[in-house]
Amino acid sequence: MAEPKSVENGREISRDRLAELLNEDLSREYQAIIAYVVYSQVLKGAQFMNIADQLAIHAKQELDHALILSRLIDYLGKMPTVTPQPVRTSEDAKKMLRFDLDNENATIRNYRERVRQCEALGEFAMAEQIRQILVDEQDHQIDLATALGEEVPDLGRKAKR
Repeated sequence: MAEPKSVENGREISRDRLAELLNEDLSREYQAIIAYVVYSQVLKGAQFMNIADQLAIHAKQELDHALILSRLIDYLGKMPTVTPQPVRTSEDAKKMLRFDLDNENATIRNYRERVRQCEALGEFAMAEQIRQILVDEQDHQIDLATALGEEVPDLGRKAKR
């Protein structure tokens, strides 16, 4: 029996490819955990205390996401990765928050695509779990944009990667 396929960038996607993409997402979750742990402790100044507290909460949520993704990857018959994406740091608090916001924007775009891919493969429960992760990621995006004094980015249209 042929493996079910979905579409990725105009091409068919298999369950194996979905597992690879989820492993890339898992690497970004590890990156986020590390970044949020560090940033929450090194942000200085009264204007950053509230967001520093939020980042500590975000770190715990990102760990939950990593556990969910690991379970989904295992469900697809693959081994979850153990390697995080590189974490960028800076002495400038606003730059650190910008790094985080940029990462959240990319994560949201990717998870929106994962939902479509899961549904196309008939993996509706998996899609629902990723939707729940998206709720947290969009909350993180709002927190970071607010801390930077910016409007929340509109990712509804195809955005540059």
